[in-house]
Order: sequence, then C-alpha cells, then structure tokens
Amino acid sequence: MTRITCPTLRTMVVAAEEAATFVHPGDNVGMSGFTGAGYPKAVPAALAARMAVAHGRGEDFRIGLWTGASTAPEVDGVLATAHGISTRLPYNSDPTLRALINSGEVDYVDAHLSHSAQNMWFGFYGNLDVAVVEVTAILPDGLLIPSSSVGNNKTWLDQADRVILEVNSWQPRELEGFHDVYYETALPPNRRPIPLNGPMDRIGEPYLRVDPAKVVAVVETDAPDRNSPFTPPGVESRAIAGHLIEFLRHEVATGRIPPSLLPLQSGVGNVANAVMAGLGASEFTDLTAYTEVIQDAMLDLLDTGTLRAASATSFGLSTAGVHRFMSNIDSYKGRILLRSEEISNHPELVRRLGVIAMNGMIEADIYGNVNSTHVMGSAIMNGIGGSGDFARNAFLNFFLSPSTAKNGAISSIVPMVSHVDHTEHDVHIIITEQGLADLRGLSPTDRAERVIAHCAHPSYRDELTDYVARAKANRPHARHTPHLLDEALGWHQRYLDTGHM
Repeated sequence: MTRITCPTLRTMVVAAEEAATFVHPGDNVGMSGFTGAGYPKAVPAALAARMAVAHGRGEDFRIGLWTGASTAPEVDGVLATAHGISTRLPYNSDPTLRALINSGEVDYVDAHLSHSAQNMWFGFYGNLDVAVVEVTAILPDGLLIPSSSVGNNKTWLDQADRVILEVNSWQPRELEGFHDVYYETALPPNRRPIPLNGPMDRIGEPYLRVDPAKVVAVVETDAPDRNSPFTPPGVESRAIAGHLIEFLRHEVATGRIPPSLLPLQSGVGNVANAVMAGLGASEFTDLTAYTEVIQDAMLDLLDTGTLRAASATSFGLSTAGVHRFMSNIDSYKGRILLRSEEISNHPELVRRLGVIAMNGMIEADIYGNVNSTHVMGSAIMNGIGGSGDFARNAFLNFFLSPSTAKNGAISSIVPMVSHVDHTEHDVHIIITEQGLADLRGLSPTDRAERVIAHCAHPSYRDELTDYVARAKANRPHARHTPHLLDEALGWHQRYLDTGHM
C-alpha cells in the first residue's frame, strides 16, 4: 500500500532519475540526514550519475551540499566519487569526501550544528535552490511524517525553491507521533523565549510542513539507513566510563546535582556508547537525556528503565539496535522524542535544562584547550558537530579520549593543541583511561599540573612536566600560560613520524 495519500502529491511520483533532473549545476541543495539516519536513498545516486555524464562531456556539474550532519556513502560518498560537490556544510564523516576536503577540491564549512539552520535564515549561506528530504509518509492533507532523523529538514523545506521528497517504506509507519517540530521561527529583534522547560516537553507538532506548490517530484524508496556497528567496550573505554561515573557520584554527594542527575548529552562513537553502558551498570536511575543522537546503549537504558526518556534529533543505531527498536517500537513511543537540530542543540535550552555533556576529542593540551576536529592542525577529521553547542552551555561538560593514539606512538595530551575547537574557558573536565582532571576554578598552571598528573600516559608525564618547568624558566615575566612555541609544535611532528600522514 502506498505511503503517499495526498492526492496532489501522489501525482508527482517519478523515478529517481527524473527527480534528479530538477537539480542544476551550481545549485545549493539541502538534503536530509543526520548520523546516517533519514538521508535520501535514491536521488543522490541518480544525481551522481548525471554529474558523471556531464563531466565526461567536459562540463562542470557540482553543487553546494547542506545536510543536518553526516549522511552515508549513498549521499556524501557517491557525490564525492562523482566529484560533484563544491561546498559542504555543516558536518561530514565520509572518508572519500574527507579526502577531497583535505586536498582542497571541496570547500568545507565546519559549523556548530545549532547555527546551521539559523545561519540559513539569516541569509549567511545564500539561496537554497533544492531540498531533497526523506519522509516516512505523506498524509492526505499534505503533512509529512518525518523519518529516523529531523536535523535541518524543517528549514530546508521552508527555504528551498524546489522540493524533492523521498518516501521510504523501510521506515516504520509507526514513527508517526515520535517527532516534535517547532515552527515558531523568528529573526532578531523579534525572537521570543523557547517554551521548553523539561527534556520531554512538546512545544511543536509531530509533522513537517511543505508548500505543495514547491514540490517538483516525489520518489518512492524502500532502503535501510546506514547502520553503524559498535565494538564491545574495551579496557580503555570501560576505564573512562568508570572515572566519569565515579565523578558523578561525587557531584551527587556534594549536592551539586540530584541523584537522578541532570539531562544527559552523549556524543557519537564507541567511547560515548561505553559511558552510557556504564551508567546502565551503575546505581543511577530515573535518568533523562537531552541529546543529538540515540545510540544502542540508550536503548539499553530505556529497556531497563534506567533512562526514563530521551529527546534527540536522530537515531544512530547498529543493525541489531534497529531491529530491536522496530520490534518494540510501540514501547518507545512517548519515551523518545525527535526534534529539529536547532532545538535539540539550542544553547538556550541546553543551559536552561542544565545538561551534562559528554563528548570525544582528538587531543587536549595541558592548559585545557581541546581539539575535536583536526589532525596536525590542518587536516579535518570530521567536524565539530554539536559538541560546542553543548560544551559551552552545559552545567557540566566532559571531554573523553584514550591518553595515546597510534598504538602509543603519540600522546593525546600535548603542550599545545594544533587546532582549538573548545577553549580552556569552556572545558570543565578531561578524562582518559589514566584518570580525570577537574579543571573548574583553576588557573592555567594549576590545570597543567592536574592534566599531566591525572590524564597523560605515564610514558609522557615526565616530558610534559619538564616542558612546563622549562617554559616557566625561559619566560620569567610570562608565566600565566607559559609556552615554548617551537617545542610545543614539535609534539605534533610525532604524528608525521608514525607515517600516518
């Protein structure tokens, strides 16, 4: 049975190849998708095929590609392989596209996720020509049931000149009611407070809207999301989780946070998943989450009742996690809520709710600056994502990483990070498998002492301590944040020496 019950839009159904003809060289195209969920499954491949033909004729056919966050090989991968992307924002994790960004072929605008929709509304990115958005179903009145992510879809549908809808019957029809889309968008100076006071408050509506006059094509698909496998937590991940949970116990004992904690935000990846799994084995109960992505460990917590409810903008499940969610979807309704990322990541709401933020990093320096995005200061890895949205506004923030990389060849704790995403002013707590450094209320030199003692690998502690001592000795009138600049940069040379770049 068709998922398209709107009579007007039912007449717009075409093949993906025909839909792709509505995208022209030089267009800015907003596509759905966030952490491999809810991205268009058919139109990008058809568009990439058109690009390949055009390039074969010596024609330049590239687009600006805007999404919610990372997509999948079926979007970023095929378009990058076709050399069809001129600019990309606000986040990418595809290895093929990453290589083109780092080679200089693609201009990458790495942006805070909470800023991407508002910058579009402000006109900072230029005109949006086309939106290609996956939905679960189109209702008789033309309302759209969102799929497994919301991301920036509301803004793309509002702002685009032309709209292509992909209706994916793989997405469970029971997703209706899982979403809360806030439509009270206003620009300065007419902004009003967002009326959300608890993680599960409904402030919008369960549907996306689209002007039928802008819809140029509807494509029917039946294809799964990109499901990301998780490795079982290793020794380092379990140690990081243990340090974090012990610290939360301490904060509860001091009375700074309640026994049920405060709403949790967790970044994407195996370490973050391990932390959530650690919470499941702890004494904490009646937890809530106000986050971006629901991973497998959050389903575990929901299943056991440890996590009462979770607000996010997307799923990021493994194949097993998807099967579990679909098999028990009714049990999650009312306990999982998906929002637009401009709401899930909104600084006003993160600060009001007092979120506890937990995110990964590439490296941290001894003074508390964190690099989440770049290798050797020049090569992008993925992007800042939502970590900055949460870290700067959280009640508590944690940055997590093993203390070494490349089998111990380089230290993740360095004298000076090669790229700064989160300044020392925003970073509360750094954790590695070695231990935890609480940096709140400390001067730079006190932070350095604590980071070296508790977070650095023993193989690098003496060298880091010696660096600070010699920096102080060489800069007698500049000891607030003492550095030996040439030597600090030399630490990153070790990455080159490993032969990985």
